Amino acid sequence: MTDELFIYLLITAISYLLGSIPFGYILVRIFRGEDVRRLGSGNIGATNVARSSPVLGILTLLLDALKGFSAVFVAHVLFRGPSPTMFVAALFAIVGHLFPVWLKFRGGKGVATGLGAFVLLTPKAMLVMVGIFVAVVALSRYVSLGSILAVGLFPLLGSRLDGYHDSLEVTIMCTASILIILKHHTNIRRLLAGTEHRFGRSAA
Repeated sequence: MTDELFIYLLITAISYLLGSIPFGYILVRIFRGEDVRRLGSGNIGATNVARSSPVLGILTLLLDALKGFSAVFVAHVLFRGPSPTMFVAALFAIVGHLFPVWLKFRGGKGVATGLGAFVLLTPKAMLVMVGIFVAVVALSRYVSLGSILAVGLFPLLGSRLDGYHDSLEVTIMCTASILIILKHHTNIRRLLAGTEHRFGRSAA
């Protein structure tokens, strides 16, 4: 095994394990004595955690973003500068959040982790996506719709605004986007049925 291959595998493992830390579950268990998976939508992400405690919801959002950021930063350090492994790290941090080994591979939806993971790589795209998310939620009051639309546009925005055109980078952006959208499958069904919960009323 070459040193470069070993580092790739190491980054993959570190990124997955960082991403799989279920901060929402941990915070609610510690400070509320509850299992967040039994509350609201059953999701471990910030939106559902905020139903138990808005403060814990904000903290979950920040920590979920931080773990994605940390995975990419570790890849940057190990390869001593920008490299395609940073995209690999971003993807596996998201995979870890979506399918955490600690919770029998039943995780969150990956939006905050994805934001943190790609903010170093595609800052212009992330800024526009946040704007899209805020605008859609403000107009529709559907958090899930804002997330889905912003994430769906991510590969195009990352390619056009941040200048990524290599096949590996574009493939990873598309894969991350698809995985996060697929994790919103229940929200998509409710949106189509007109039964999705609106922000400020109940869970999404």
